Amino acid sequence: MAVAVAGVGAALALADVDSSLRGPFTLFFLLAAPGAAVGAALRGLDPFARTVVSVAGAIAVDLLVAQGMLAVHRWSVPGGVVAVTAISSLALLLVLVRRLRVRTTRRRTS
Repeated sequence: MAVAVAGVGAALALADVDSSLRGPFTLFFLLAAPGAAVGAALRGLDPFARTVVSVAGAIAVDLLVAQGMLAVHRWSVPGGVVAVTAISSLALLLVLVRRLRVRTTRRRTS
């Protein structure tokens, strides 16, 4: 359900649809996407610490994207959503590659 809400939020922001749900759903996406990426990278922490660090990481990613876009005078909501999506996707991809590499190494040594 959370993935669907986040996806709808990103789609509403990118399509520039005038809806009362656009703001809350887009905000949820902007917190959930980088939060999930940071949380996936921190498998060794206990659940509470992982949640706190994931939320803090999501806020940091959002603020860094906003600051970078403002610094180069290219601020836009769709641009911010695309940038956060790209950073979150890259982080998740790196986590998956690392897990596959560890799994492959374990199979070769066994």
